Amino acid sequence: MTPASGNLTPDELRHAVAAGEIDTVIVAFTDMQGRLVGKRVSARLFLEDTMHHGAECCNYLLAVDVELNTVDGYALTSWESGYGDMAMIPDLGTLRRTPWLPGTALVIADLVTAAEHSPINVSPRAILRAQVDRLAAHDLVPYVGTELEFIVFEDDYRSAWKNGYRGLTPASDYNVDYSLQGSTRMEPLLRDIRNSMDAAGMYCEGVKGECNFGQQEIAFRYAPAIDTCDNHSIYKSGSKEIAAAHGQSLTFMAKFNEREGNSCHVHTSLRSTAGDPVFSDPSAPDGMSPMFRSYIAGQLAAMREFALLFAPNINSYKRFVDGSFAPTAVAWGHDNRSCALRVVGKGHAMRVENRVPGGDVNQYLAVAGMLAAGLTGIEQGLELGDPLTGNAYEAEIDRVPTTLRDAADLFERSELARTTFGDEVVDHYVHAARTEVAAFDAAVTDWERVRGFERL
Repeated sequence: MTPASGNLTPDELRHAVAAGEIDTVIVAFTDMQGRLVGKRVSARLFLEDTMHHGAECCNYLLAVDVELNTVDGYALTSWESGYGDMAMIPDLGTLRRTPWLPGTALVIADLVTAAEHSPINVSPRAILRAQVDRLAAHDLVPYVGTELEFIVFEDDYRSAWKNGYRGLTPASDYNVDYSLQGSTRMEPLLRDIRNSMDAAGMYCEGVKGECNFGQQEIAFRYAPAIDTCDNHSIYKSGSKEIAAAHGQSLTFMAKFNEREGNSCHVHTSLRSTAGDPVFSDPSAPDGMSPMFRSYIAGQLAAMREFALLFAPNINSYKRFVDGSFAPTAVAWGHDNRSCALRVVGKGHAMRVENRVPGGDVNQYLAVAGMLAAGLTGIEQGLELGDPLTGNAYEAEIDRVPTTLRDAADLFERSELARTTFGDEVVDHYVHAARTEVAAFDAAVTDWERVRGFERL
């Protein structure tokens, strides 16, 4: 099992600093867009001050778009309130080395207001923690694994930017799903990522090729929910930096091109506080406990309303294509990859895989949504219907929303979302989605130019 902390204690950091091994500590958190952001502080200052009191950053970091443009309409902060500071309070249980950055350690922070040190409820980590606390009140502990796919390119990031991300060379010339030979040319990069993440306190299980050209998936051992989501952020950020050091690039876009998209399948399970599995019932014909069945029923009931948490970007919805291994039907099944929810395993390993999120997901928000929906199903004793057998793509059942606009509308109107997360959180993320939709609606795309420049 992945340990609950990283690979450095404060005392170990002190020794590493004294030995000249570490001179910088990154204090970081995950923003609305799922990016690891923060600041670098000297290791000396961290040990003397930041470790105990935190570090300040501008609260606009939870009220900007992907380009870091300030956006009006957020209750959290604005020009009217002066875009003041918030404090990043280090969670010392996450302190670790970052081998891909020489002389550097990293710690994940929780966000609080600068003056009163009150929690900032719209921060992704706080949203997830609230659902973990809800489960704790029921003597339940959530475990999570995220399977994050990406596409590797031979082009470096700056060249790719300069070329408008057009004409990039993928790191394979054909489908390399499970191919060993086809993935070997990427192995110097992939091995560096795997070993670096292990050295940062994670538990890397392995790597496999995927269907799109240059596409891979590196998997990590499941862990308690917050630990997994912390590790996910560090891995996603670090793997890009490692790729850049190799003169390559990689993308987690949900849908880079018309071929297979990047998924982020999320596996969740619950245990009692004593460590016993609660999803398994060996006496049941399908091995599923009543609690597990209600947990899945809750996820199905909230799937459409919570889609914004699983698919947060315009591009996310282009991944939902029939027959593409990305789900389009709100259905569950036993080991059925055409369904949105896939039940696998037995005993401690019995779990549900949510196949809706893509590689662009903010994992804290997605996991919070899954746990919230599942717990609601447990609390209400929801009944689970029969599993879908056969091809869910052809079933006449509810579908996953197909646009960010629709997902934002569903989330805004959702009584369950407002009851579970609060108006503050719902309004914040609906506003973020609508800001993105408005920016996209105003953009003139290459698709329009190709079709309309001469021929229309």
